[in-house]
Amino acid sequence: MARIFRVVSSHRILLQYRGAVRNMATLQDDGHQIFRSAVSAVLPPQMLQRALAVRESAGSAVLECGGKKYPLHNNLYLAGFGKAVLGMAAATERIVGKHLVQGVISIPQGMQKSLMQAGKRDMLLSSDSRIRVMEGAANNMPDEAALKAAGEIRKLAEKLQEKDVLLVLISGGGSALLPAPVPPLTLQDKQKITKQLALGGATIQELNTIRRALSQLKGGGLARAAYPAQVVSLILSDVIGDDLDVIASGPTVPGVHNAEDCVHILSKYNLRDSISRVAEEVILSRKEPQAQNCFTHVHNNLIGSNFIALQEAECESRKLGYLPLLLSTAISGDVKPVSKFFALLAQVICSTLTSAPEQIQQEQEILDLASTMNIPSLNLKERLQEVKATRNVDAICVLFGGETTVQVQGKGKGGRNQELALRVAAEWHRSQAAMSGCDVLFLSGGTDGQDGPTKAAGASSYPLLMSHALDSGLDVEGSLIDSDSNSFFRHFQNGQHLVMTGLTGTNVMDVQALLIRKQRGSDPSV
Repeated sequence: MARIFRVVSSHRILLQYRGAVRNMATLQDDGHQIFRSAVSAVLPPQMLQRALAVRESAGSAVLECGGKKYPLHNNLYLAGFGKAVLGMAAATERIVGKHLVQGVISIPQGMQKSLMQAGKRDMLLSSDSRIRVMEGAANNMPDEAALKAAGEIRKLAEKLQEKDVLLVLISGGGSALLPAPVPPLTLQDKQKITKQLALGGATIQELNTIRRALSQLKGGGLARAAYPAQVVSLILSDVIGDDLDVIASGPTVPGVHNAEDCVHILSKYNLRDSISRVAEEVILSRKEPQAQNCFTHVHNNLIGSNFIALQEAECESRKLGYLPLLLSTAISGDVKPVSKFFALLAQVICSTLTSAPEQIQQEQEILDLASTMNIPSLNLKERLQEVKATRNVDAICVLFGGETTVQVQGKGKGGRNQELALRVAAEWHRSQAAMSGCDVLFLSGGTDGQDGPTKAAGASSYPLLMSHALDSGLDVEGSLIDSDSNSFFRHFQNGQHLVMTGLTGTNVMDVQALLIRKQRGSDPSV
């Protein structure tokens, strides 16, 4: 009788284990589907179809964008620069068709070939396109090829008349693809100054202030070159906060620098005496333009952002049966504290769903941690109260966006998203966080489809990942020490936890999804 009982008990445990594995598989499917939906919302074809339209009637045509209308009569031109601009240009040309007279875009070296190999033919221009494609900025650094492209874009802008309309396509990476130093400065002069500032610890805001002062096209320079033509910018943001003057250094946004600001920055980093006399003269001669007089012809439109991607992920998670919580688009900083935040957040929400006794202590702990991370507009306490107040909730999808950083320690391969996913699992393992009664999945992925020097966009993890990896003989701590998260995930369970999208042709930073679901009909101790 005892033997029969043991057999029955073992069979029950086996069924429960298989059920847990099946539950995790569906959770992972959901996580990947939610991530893909976020990316799809900011792909160039979808973005441009939402933002741009041509209406034709009785022999006349009008371009509609941002609630404004622009008459078309052989007067539409296009310029673009950035990592996502080739796909944006292809989508734009399909919309405006014969009305486009001429265009020039500056894109990263090898982008056309990469998109072709990735099968993204809808992001490639047709053979009879009126848009000239120029590649440069190898390794995301300004070079002579990018300088030549910037010169062609400037020539196009300067020839336009009041009747003309210039569509400007802008995405992340545009700054390196639009180098145009103020003469007689050379590209090398400008690079030397910005490199010295970067080595000295200058902030991105300080670097951009100097870049704009030394550039013909940044800081509103392109818009001034195109005056008096109408300038319609379509902008894809890859920066936290979506500041238009930061994206590609704001070529169509009024400059906010002046000579005094630049001198102060150079003095702060002891560079006033080391820069060339020519560079100093250029800086001292720059005057801040009067925005109200110079930019009435400019209309900037933000058509893609991390928030737009997360809104689509929010809708998709709701369709899949989750209560979505979109908490922030501004997660940043080193992955180590960020991983602690996500690991603890999962514990707090699981405790809330299951009414666990440790809920109050965990909640205070994460509120204290969140206060040290300075995440803008997080309002975590209020959102957790919403979860408590919502009745009959058994599945929650917490959504975040932003861009973390990794301090590379070894010679391994990985990226910020894969390392973040691995570190979240490590945090769960170290704290012995069983999260009894819940299935939990964490996923982090880059919307551009590339996480570091790997083919993965990111990875997903779960509370027992470390235990399963150790059972398989994998050296988890060694992978973290050697910054080798990609190798870990490739070898663990045949890489099934890697997020593989291929090159997407867009970039609005990263998306994180934390899925917590109450277990049904299973023993939480299994």
